[in-house]
Amino acid sequence: MKLYENQTLKIYNSLSGEKEIFSPIHDGNVGMYVCGPTVYSNVHLGNVRTFMSFDVIFRYFLHLGYKVRYVRNITDAGHLENDAEVGEDRIAKKARLEQLEPMEIVQRYTVDFHTILHKLNFLPPSIEPTATGHIIEQQEIIQKIIDNGFAYESNGSVYFDVVKFNETNHYGKLSGRNIEDMIANTRDLDGVSDKKNPQDFALWKKAEPQHIMRWPSPWGVGFPGWHLECTAMSTKYLGETFDIHGGGMDLKFPHHECEIAQNEACTGHSPVKFWMHANMLILNGKKMAKSTGNYILPNEIFTGENTILSKAFSPNVTRFFMLQAHYRSVLDFSNDAILASEKGFNRLMEGMELLDKLIPSSVSTLSIAEWKKSCYEAMNDDFNTPILIAQLFEGIRYINLVNDGKETLTANDLSELKTSLKNFIHDVLGISNEQEESQHADKLEGVVNLMIQMRNEARANKNFALSDQIRDQLLALGIQLKDGKEGTTFSVN
Repeated sequence: MKLYENQTLKIYNSLSGEKEIFSPIHDGNVGMYVCGPTVYSNVHLGNVRTFMSFDVIFRYFLHLGYKVRYVRNITDAGHLENDAEVGEDRIAKKARLEQLEPMEIVQRYTVDFHTILHKLNFLPPSIEPTATGHIIEQQEIIQKIIDNGFAYESNGSVYFDVVKFNETNHYGKLSGRNIEDMIANTRDLDGVSDKKNPQDFALWKKAEPQHIMRWPSPWGVGFPGWHLECTAMSTKYLGETFDIHGGGMDLKFPHHECEIAQNEACTGHSPVKFWMHANMLILNGKKMAKSTGNYILPNEIFTGENTILSKAFSPNVTRFFMLQAHYRSVLDFSNDAILASEKGFNRLMEGMELLDKLIPSSVSTLSIAEWKKSCYEAMNDDFNTPILIAQLFEGIRYINLVNDGKETLTANDLSELKTSLKNFIHDVLGISNEQEESQHADKLEGVVNLMIQMRNEARANKNFALSDQIRDQLLALGIQLKDGKEGTTFSVN
């Protein structure tokens, strides 16, 4: 029997504004799509918070025994400045400023994104598609929307007809807006725009001569609208209707609203059962954003090379800090806040170490079953990580009481407490034991140094075949040897 069969999980649905009992479309399987980064700059901590929220959600579904297909895209074209219909493509602009090819920019910042998430112990998604890899699928969707009467071509661009769509559907239902208010609050078109209505949004944009990223299409050379890529990739890999679509709160309008409209115009039905939105991370009481300069990069936290924090903090402490607030709550990052999180993290790890030293008794004076139930109740209540963490500290309190001789636990209960703490701390929250990691690193260094010594001996004996074999097999494992004047060193990729 799978764990999920005995758990009642409730998720806050942004579409209904209520917590609803989760039941997947396909029994035992979860399809989840999360809007990924536009890769034109280093990912800052505010960006990371959104992805971390859905990493924990992904982890909890896996813990419950679901088979999960988690799709998180990479936006590598079509996202214009200020999320607008005009201006430069963000990636193309960065490429022009740095005198690089757009795909060099994409590669550089995609690697940075993956590196940061790996340091923070993220699980990789099941599929990570790119916008440029799905141009054909996007064009096919545009043609379907045109055929269904909800889009029109104008001077080489294609626009979604919001007013026409709203005659039979509700544009604005996710964000709680209505078309009448939108029309009342917009100015008339100045005669220069290709749109019929100010509310219409681009499905395909004509590429001006100076636009670097461009593709042929039935409507002329151009590039896809930003909203379209997620519709194309989510439905390709998860189907016309899937369980969960997530992203930051700032994407609710217009990005996710436009996604719903595109899907309904194309297929005739709503694409997603649960819309989920993570709230923002603020820095010292102000919104974190690169445009204002009020931001911090994860590596600046890990190295301590910043003007905000009093010292460096590890990726584990940083992750623990972010999980101490519910994903739908605003989280304020500050030196005092992360210092407090470091103390809490250390207390958690010290408790786990003490657990291995406890001596079992013949009877239990504490109910581990009730404690374990409360941990699941926290996560089943819309993935409430701060309540779960409070329960984990309760488990640590149990450990200290037993250690002090004030309470007792049987061997079975001690084993259950240990297993449950590891499951929730490591598997669900994604927090690792830094002391164990350090010990593993020391062991790895010892083994690699032994291999280097064996390789040096092989070279001294002119057994170059063995020397090359050691080097190549280590490289295949992600360990690169570097020969220099001071001897041979290694790096782990």
